[in-house]
Amino acid sequence: MDHANEYAPKHDTASTADVGHRAGSRPEHGRERKERQGDGTDVLIVGAGPTGLTLAVDLARRGVRFRVVDKASRPFEGSRGKGLQPRTLEVFDDLGVIDEILTTGTVYPPLRVKIGRVPVYQGRMHRMKAPTAAVPHPMVIMQPQWRTEKVLRARLAALGGAVEWGAGLVDLHQDEAGVTAVLGTGETVRARYLVAADGGRSFVRKALDVGFAGETREEERMLVGDVRISGLDRRHIHVWVRPGKGIVSLFPMAGTDTFQFMAPLRPGVEPDMTLSGYRRVLRERSLLRGLRVDDLLWASLYRVNIRMAERYHVGRVFLAGDAAHVHSPAGGQGLNTGVQDAYNLGWKIARVLAGGPEALLDTYEEERLPIAAHVLGLSTALHDGKTYRRDEKTEQLQLGYRGGSLARHGGDRAPDGRHRLADGTPARLFDLFRGPHFTLLSTGALPGPDEVSRDVPGREIRAYRLAEPYANEPYANEQFVLVRPDGYVGIATSSVEELAAYLALV
Repeated sequence: MDHANEYAPKHDTASTADVGHRAGSRPEHGRERKERQGDGTDVLIVGAGPTGLTLAVDLARRGVRFRVVDKASRPFEGSRGKGLQPRTLEVFDDLGVIDEILTTGTVYPPLRVKIGRVPVYQGRMHRMKAPTAAVPHPMVIMQPQWRTEKVLRARLAALGGAVEWGAGLVDLHQDEAGVTAVLGTGETVRARYLVAADGGRSFVRKALDVGFAGETREEERMLVGDVRISGLDRRHIHVWVRPGKGIVSLFPMAGTDTFQFMAPLRPGVEPDMTLSGYRRVLRERSLLRGLRVDDLLWASLYRVNIRMAERYHVGRVFLAGDAAHVHSPAGGQGLNTGVQDAYNLGWKIARVLAGGPEALLDTYEEERLPIAAHVLGLSTALHDGKTYRRDEKTEQLQLGYRGGSLARHGGDRAPDGRHRLADGTPARLFDLFRGPHFTLLSTGALPGPDEVSRDVPGREIRAYRLAEPYANEPYANEQFVLVRPDGYVGIATSSVEELAAYLALV
């Protein structure tokens, strides 16, 4: 029979109760889990934004014992990072939250630019695209950040985890065996690994003395906020331009009665973060007396920061998301890059905790730092070019890891698609990939257990024999295509020996 179960090694799949994030709430399942129980927390995640929550969800479904802490007293309430790129939507599909994200979000509506009441431009930031077999989520989805985080927290809760609020990090030390962290609550936590997802001002990055090279453009500032405005249609993104005064933009947030307010400030202007201040900016730049900000729900002053950490990995501590890279808002790259940092790191930490080669952890920086450098250059170019148009470069579907140590004739995103298995069963590739396992696709006989090691704790491989060749170039002529847990091709080969050698790396 050519289906997943014939090739999947035994895997210690955690139940909801098994994933409990607090000490004392984790039942023991098997000798390995009992031994690890005595070590305390496997992974301490510092920061409960999109990056930290993505990592927490991924670790939870893998049965890793973790805690996620945040210095804030409650969840973030602003719309800040509102654009979810197609590749991030694929990550959310795998993590089990895509339906809620798509149901509550929307594609970006048309952009309408005016001077006062006079329209000067109308168009879209993103070219409209229909889903295809390879790309089921082709459009950027507008989703306020507070709701993205809420959806991820709900998924985490369903897996037995929760965020510990009001528990910021105040000290940390590491040795060869783990990390000792002190929380603001006074508690000392011992963990095998620590992941810093604590933002651009990361306490962890500073404590590690990791350089954060780049620039802060002090005079490039912008008022950002969530506002209610009566009588303004929600079918468009509204932009007003007033020569000599500046621009103000209003983005309607789906499923709410609010708009995200964005207004760049001229150098030397003192920002007024009050309701009256936002009202004055809108009135001055729109030239519409009847348009009024009724409520200000969240307010922020944004300064353009363009920086990247010099290292992503110091001993048993990792940097991810804004702790590792900060971007201009142009192109909606920052949040999405952070989500994919977490998605790259989660399976590697879980694998090492289960006994995999520790060298896997070195590939996190190897793969993600160049991606961040590329994306940082892209977002900076879009910001400096002051253009609203976006294209395939910002969707992050073309990013990959070719040339890396875990890309042996591989490294590209594995697209979705429709195939038939050897027994005639129709199959969607993303359905085969979904979950914390590796996926082996073959157009011929599957390798036997004497050819490829299969009984490896913590490394599940689901194998499928296809009725026709894998259609994705440049791998279509190879018998075996191994897809990593994060949805990238690890190796494409017709050699069982090469496949076995690759699996020895992971």
